[in-house]
Amino acid sequence: MDGKIRIPGETCKTDAANLMQHREQLPEIVEQLLENCDDKTCHSHIAFEPIPSRESVIEILELLKEILFPGYFAREKLDPVNLRYKLGQMVSVVYDMLAEQIIRSIRHDCFRFGESCRDCERLGHDISLKLLQSLPDIQKTLASDVAAAYEGDPAAGSYDEVIFSYPGIFAIWVHRVAHCLYDLDVPYLPRIMSEHAHSLTGIDIHPGAEIGDRFVIDHGTGVVIGETTVIGSNVRIYQGVTLGALSLPKDAGEQLRGKKRHPTIEDDAIIYSGATILGGNTVIGKRSVIGGNVWITESIPPDTKVLVEAPRLIYK
Repeated sequence: MDGKIRIPGETCKTDAANLMQHREQLPEIVEQLLENCDDKTCHSHIAFEPIPSRESVIEILELLKEILFPGYFAREKLDPVNLRYKLGQMVSVVYDMLAEQIIRSIRHDCFRFGESCRDCERLGHDISLKLLQSLPDIQKTLASDVAAAYEGDPAAGSYDEVIFSYPGIFAIWVHRVAHCLYDLDVPYLPRIMSEHAHSLTGIDIHPGAEIGDRFVIDHGTGVVIGETTVIGSNVRIYQGVTLGALSLPKDAGEQLRGKKRHPTIEDDAIIYSGATILGGNTVIGKRSVIGGNVWITESIPPDTKVLVEAPRLIYK
């Protein structure tokens, strides 16, 4: 204590006055933010037409996870009696939610880029239905991914363990859904989906990458797979692998957009941790094995093993 006598309530009045002085400055901050909304160098979307909702897209993914792996991630108990009803209900909800987000995405581009009318309402429902029609095939492909992960990993206790816990499986199933929407020319949503998986797993797969069945990402952290990558069947890659593009010029966005920039990995190849494979003309031949920490910018013929010479260790 400083020895001063304080009158009850005096401090509270002082605090209230100080608080008022602070709050009186808030309208000025708001005005500055409103000015920035009119500044074309700042990013804002103030319009009567809603834009896609990232939160809704993630909610759609959560429902799709329950649909593609029935019973594993169910919020409620699934049994043979209620399965048809529950599955039908989830599919119906996804159809409506996805159609709305697709419509928002297409309409947003129409307004922003002054495109001619694409009949976004009809197109949104058509695309939503096409994705749902592809789910049975995606489900079967995912079954092959799970089987390959289990068969190639002695640490895996069961298929259930792979489905529940492997980040590679999560990233792959999200990619297979996002890639379908990417092929249907849906803006925004595929990338939102892939980056959501990236944020949760550390595995970065662009939705444009073409990936065959029985694909395995072991461990997975730090994996990068670029947009124009093509991967065959029964390919296994490990953590830290990059399937990327060669160094890009400053205007790469305009110069190289839509062109093949990332490698092709043929059937039955294995790529070990830390390997970097770059370039749109680079092809890793069938059944080849790429060792850890290898840097490759040229094609490798089938049945080739590429290794880095063992470094000399120094003990002190």
